[in-house]
Amino acid sequence: MRKTNNWMAEAFKNAGKGLFHRQLGISPSEKIPLTFLQAIVDTKIGMVAHNPTTTGNKMVRVTALIKKRANALLNADRANR
Repeated sequence: MRKTNNWMAEAFKNAGKGLFHRQLGISPSEKIPLTFLQAIVDTKIGMVAHNPTTTGNKMVRVTALIKKRANALLNADRANR
């Protein structure tokens, strides 16, 4: 079995384009703030996470799937640094 350096592209290839943005109610042209992702990961499932940015005070109810996607994006961001 051959290892590739494109593990991140392979992991996210089946994700729909803009799907997570739509779930969070953020325009696909905007970046999702890292503080909002961290707030989602820190919030318990079933509770509401707030977006503490100046672009607007978005609120989203945290589900297991949203929490997994936020955690994956945080890990991807850390891997790219």
